[in-house]
Amino acid sequence: MRSTLALDNCPAARALDVVGERWALLVVREALAGARRFDEFRDRLRMSENTLARRLTELTVSGVLRRTQYSLKPARFEYLLTEQGCALVPVLAALAAWGNEWTDPDPDLPKPPARPSWLAEDAAGTAGRRA
Repeated sequence: MRSTLALDNCPAARALDVVGERWALLVVREALAGARRFDEFRDRLRMSENTLARRLTELTVSGVLRRTQYSLKPARFEYLLTEQGCALVPVLAALAAWGNEWTDPDPDLPKPPARPSWLAEDAAGTAGRRA
């Protein structure tokens, strides 16, 4: 993760040091939607394995995700959101609302799935804490 943004001690800069890298918030979005294992994140996000591995490591080191081993042979891990990670729900809801208001969807891309209920609820300010 970058450490240069946080040098001015701005809370927004510190937050971007944690989740401002490309793909980071999308990894969190997929974890909130139920992805747990490396291949689930890779298949949903269609990102390179190297980049995904870096983001999962960075989010784990920063405390957004917790890495838990679920298989010994072969060694396999799943990634679960921590309390810190779950606290990003309103951030994602606000970002999605901004994207709906100020960006145009690409007509050549498939329409995304229906908005997850946790995102719709939080955008309305009614979502509870997520585990």
